Amino acid sequence: MKWGKFKKVLAAGMAAVFAAALFTGCGGSGDSGKKFLNIATGGTAGTYYPIGGAMAEILNKEIKGMNASAQSTGATVANINMLKDGSVDLAIVQNDITYYAVNGTEMFKDKNVDNIRGIATLYPETCQFVTLDGTGIKSIADLRGKKVAVGAAGSGAEANARQILEAYGITYDDIDVQYLSFAEGASALKDGNVDAAFLTAGYPTASVQDISSQNKIRLLPVDADKADALIAKYPFYTKTVIPAGTYAGFDQEVPTISVMAMLVATDKVDDQMGYDIAKAIFSNLDRLQAAHSVGKLITKEGALKGMSLPMNAGAEKFFKE
Repeated sequence: MKWGKFKKVLAAGMAAVFAAALFTGCGGSGDSGKKFLNIATGGTAGTYYPIGGAMAEILNKEIKGMNASAQSTGATVANINMLKDGSVDLAIVQNDITYYAVNGTEMFKDKNVDNIRGIATLYPETCQFVTLDGTGIKSIADLRGKKVAVGAAGSGAEANARQILEAYGITYDDIDVQYLSFAEGASALKDGNVDAAFLTAGYPTASVQDISSQNKIRLLPVDADKADALIAKYPFYTKTVIPAGTYAGFDQEVPTISVMAMLVATDKVDDQMGYDIAKAIFSNLDRLQAAHSVGKLITKEGALKGMSLPMNAGAEKFFKE
């Protein structure tokens, strides 16, 4: 074979291999029958990472030819951007930030993401205003004029804090706002440098447990009428009650609201694969329960609660069977 012809054959072969790799990387299967799925999670110390790892194990065991892997990431905002650019196929994200992405608001203002679909909502990530008992603060209305850590600037938690305060007629002009992550806010609260700190996380939250082990804390309730108003305006919220005794030394039941952790996919994951993913995961919930305590909150019955974007048709079919 002449060199010029050989180069053409070689180039054609490499192009075919590249095309096959692209296809299998997006939830399809190549000649080998292998299906590759990358699952974006969160930091290794968080909740998304062990849940995502358990999901990958389930998919690998339950779906023929599956090769799924979970990877540690910067969590929701980073995950949505990775879905947008196609570097991952599935991701665990918050439903509120997903709503912002689909609708082009908040941190996704004028940058809406239209290639993602819902697979299922998973478990509540609860909005918690924490204060020390000694501050005398007993309601969100009492935060007016106080130093409040609302979350890192531009974060999903900060948007939650702003929306809840707004329901009480409080703007950032009415408080001494501190843009601190909850880790920073927790330290500031213990040191007396803020009067209250806000976080969005599944309860019991380790950082709040840490504060309550050394200080008498109080969680501030979201009143029912305010919760109803928030849900009417922001459909990703759901009502939640934090049980009495969730944190040491605080024995009151606390009504509040939550956003939902959810599993989403790119639109490259076809309907049959969406069905297979939903069926595999929700037929093996015991493995999620073994991976993390929040696993017990994941149910088939709750899988559409707080769904904030169009669903993968196959996953939707599974939950409606």
